[in-house]
Amino acid sequence: MLKIALAQINLLVGGISVNQKKIIETAQRARDELAADIVIFPELTITGYPPEDLLLRPDFIKQANQAVLAIAQAVQGIDIVLGYPESANNYLYNSAAVLRDGSIFKHYRKNALPNFGVFDEQRYFHAGAEPCLFSVKNTVIALTICEDIWQQGLIEKNKQQGADIIVTLNASPFHAGKIHLREDIVCQQAKKAEVALVYVNTVGGQDELIFDGASFVVNTQGEVVFRAEEFAEQMSVVEFNHNMPTHNTCSPLYNEISSEYKALVLGVRDYVHKNGFKGALLGLSGGIDSALVLAIAVDALGADHVEAVLMPSKYTQDMSNEDAILEAEALGIKHHVIAIEPAVTAFNGMLADLFAGAKTDSTEENIQARCRGVLLMAISNKQGKLLLTTGNKSEMSVGYATLYGDMAGGFAPIKDVPKLLVYQLAEYRNTISAVIPQRVITRPPSAELAPDQVDEDSLPAYSILDPILEMYVEQDKSAEDILAAGYQLADINRALSLVDRNEYKRRQAPPGIRITPRAFGRDRRYPITSGYKGSQ
Repeated sequence: MLKIALAQINLLVGGISVNQKKIIETAQRARDELAADIVIFPELTITGYPPEDLLLRPDFIKQANQAVLAIAQAVQGIDIVLGYPESANNYLYNSAAVLRDGSIFKHYRKNALPNFGVFDEQRYFHAGAEPCLFSVKNTVIALTICEDIWQQGLIEKNKQQGADIIVTLNASPFHAGKIHLREDIVCQQAKKAEVALVYVNTVGGQDELIFDGASFVVNTQGEVVFRAEEFAEQMSVVEFNHNMPTHNTCSPLYNEISSEYKALVLGVRDYVHKNGFKGALLGLSGGIDSALVLAIAVDALGADHVEAVLMPSKYTQDMSNEDAILEAEALGIKHHVIAIEPAVTAFNGMLADLFAGAKTDSTEENIQARCRGVLLMAISNKQGKLLLTTGNKSEMSVGYATLYGDMAGGFAPIKDVPKLLVYQLAEYRNTISAVIPQRVITRPPSAELAPDQVDEDSLPAYSILDPILEMYVEQDKSAEDILAAGYQLADINRALSLVDRNEYKRRQAPPGIRITPRAFGRDRRYPITSGYKGSQ
């Protein structure tokens, strides 16, 4: 019987010494408590994923390679498979090392280097070409790394060369539906090659990216016989009898809405903790976006580490203040009320001579938002708490946000969440406990920067806007394609022209959590200065 431990752990990118300590402790536990014969860690375990341009630093690579040797010497009596950036032959490889008896026994260099979407591996790594097979208890194990198993034929090739089990180290980032796609691909490959496969994924938040874990084991019939939890660290052991994995616990998969919510919570928690903030702060308006962000923050950090500030103006409706207070009380957080009218009046007075004779427009609306931004940043600086912005993907797409106002802050949890999904996530959160008043969900959304203002004064209805944005931003559909899908040309041109001319705002927005297949930032990189126009 062969016992394989799956180490689904949360790593710190760039934290080589922190990761080294965690790897040693995890391997010792796999050996001593779980009696495993071999323990498998995720892709680039030593450095965390993705280390980006840290990989261009010779000192960083040297430390990473030294850490691998230190781990080999520190833990013996169990085989360890971990990922690291291997420097050899004047090249850098995304490699996996097999540690045995105090040294590197075998190594494997990733064959398929992804260079699309959020991936940029060809910038750093040289592709390997050779397989890596080794034996443990008379069982032949072949190593692969992440993108390798998405390539047709590689698993079959390893099987033909004598592999009894395929082991793959992964740092596979989350987006809605990714876990199902991932399992489908792997199960098809394993079934086709008639070989069992062990898939170990990392877990945790890294800036915009979320890694959801959900490591799993597939038998030769392409059936998932073990699955680790999503969005949580977990150490597990799967037993193999005659190269066949025995059935084990399969943690259930969350549905799409609940998995997206879990991803947002994990992203906020790790960004705050890994960057050393004392907690989080946000402006609470009584609207749906800030209500959702507040709930996410409290679920991520605990009520004692989250504060909210209500900043009413003369345009703020009473129900907005009432609902914001109800939210704060339901979640048990400290909240403050700071009226912004004195600051707005002061700014308008300072500008009165310069603006004499000019028509009142969005300039005056933006002054209100920027007064709020100054207050929130001051509190953030004083308390050492991270300021969370509350803008959603629909607003970021069309520039319906104020630079240095409501866009001011350090992290944007719902930056990749379209407005219609905001409502779904709020409804989902209320099924856990009712913390967002129903009136917040049902009332028309408004920035409340002018009398009787609602979002639809400036934008198409979100039921129309969000599908148009999904087709244009995420699917690269043309205006003609969107028109053929049944939308009105006036709405299409309005939305597309707003997307095109607001790249400069998005480039200045804080990072936010990626939950869709195509987020602004790492996924979608457009020039600010551009003659391209998507509208007709």
